[in-house]
Amino acid sequence: MPTPGESGSSSNREVVGAVLKACSLLEHFGVDRPTWTLNELTTVSGMNKTTVHRLMATLIHAGWVDRTDEGAYRIGLRVFEIGSSALEELDIRSAAKGYMSDLAEGFGDTAYLMVPAEQGAVCIDRVEGHNTLVVAGINVGTVIPYHAAAGPTVMLAYSEKLRDRWIRDDLPAFTDRTLVDAAQLREHLDVVRREGYSLSNSDYLDGVAAVAAPIIDRSGALIASISIGGRVEAFEGDDLSAKIDRVRDAAARISTVMQAIPE
Repeated sequence: MPTPGESGSSSNREVVGAVLKACSLLEHFGVDRPTWTLNELTTVSGMNKTTVHRLMATLIHAGWVDRTDEGAYRIGLRVFEIGSSALEELDIRSAAKGYMSDLAEGFGDTAYLMVPAEQGAVCIDRVEGHNTLVVAGINVGTVIPYHAAAGPTVMLAYSEKLRDRWIRDDLPAFTDRTLVDAAQLREHLDVVRREGYSLSNSDYLDGVAAVAAPIIDRSGALIASISIGGRVEAFEGDDLSAKIDRVRDAAARISTVMQAIPE
């Protein structure tokens, strides 16, 4: 998977391949796997052992990586210092932008970032893909009721507070596919919560489908949703499966970034 904001052009003369390789090695380190041996990094990266050894030696010299007493590699303090500095100025829009661009570029659909508000889900950012469909009804500033469209629905599924305030028996229908029955809506939200994503199909705008996943803070509370939307026929079969995986992955990565921001 490309890193957020990566242009995708390998012919750019300003790009230094060795630096990209070093960065890709660093991306394997995380909370779930804080240390790696040389052999393990060689296997997971697909690079040869000599290249991995030289890159890691360079990262150690730069202060980005340390060695454990057993000889394994771990992230150095310098990375945390730089990361903390960046996080102090980070907000949800800037944290999500690169992932939204990747989704829009990768699938050609329009990517959306929405946050919860009193009257519904507010679209605070969007990135258009190359597909010809322009979803005219959803722009920055648009407020969508929580019981329709993928982005709002996934937020409703992940917030008991929103559920208690929003679900009722007189919900308006936007199309003949809008879910307005309170009992059926609750059952649908339970499925969304269990599966970790929401899928909509012409329930807010005819002919438009979308996939959304929640962005969660360190306490488990909902922050926002990220989604992609486009023509219904582009959200079927293997294409749909790929979009679900990528949107869920983007949401998880953004959640991790937001959870790291100092309180």
